[in-house]
Amino acid sequence: MARSRYWKITSEEMEGFNYKEENLLNWEIKCVREPEDEAHFIGVFMYRNGTAYDYESVKGICYFHNNIDRKELPEITSFLQGKFGGKEMEKGERIFLKDSQEIYSSKDIANLAKEMESKFNTKAIISLEFDNITIEQLKEDGLPEAKLLPIPGK
Repeated sequence: MARSRYWKITSEEMEGFNYKEENLLNWEIKCVREPEDEAHFIGVFMYRNGTAYDYESVKGICYFHNNIDRKELPEITSFLQGKFGGKEMEKGERIFLKDSQEIYSSKDIANLAKEMESKFNTKAIISLEFDNITIEQLKEDGLPEAKLLPIPGK
């Protein structure tokens, strides 16, 4: 059983998955604004084992931003905090919501992606990484083989 990464998943596709939540290691929703070539995006993500912040690992939902006006950040932060709680911590282009509620279900991630799309005028692209589960099992759970990116050396 190796790690498996799926990418370029839409929120609609995400709703149809039925995987075991304990096997989802991390997820990311990359919210891109048009025109895509200007690289305006917000990336909401969560790592099951925490995200590196200096020398500690912070549990909870985080987001990073690229070419987003700093005046928009409080709105993004308060939207996510309103849903998941957590203590705001900032490091470079990343905002951490320390000890916020963690979500792993396909439905919760799909709903968050849809809300980000409508609230922040973006298009969401979801990536998922699984561990300790076979590709055959993930196929049975509805994940499309066409969106699988095997992770080398794992």
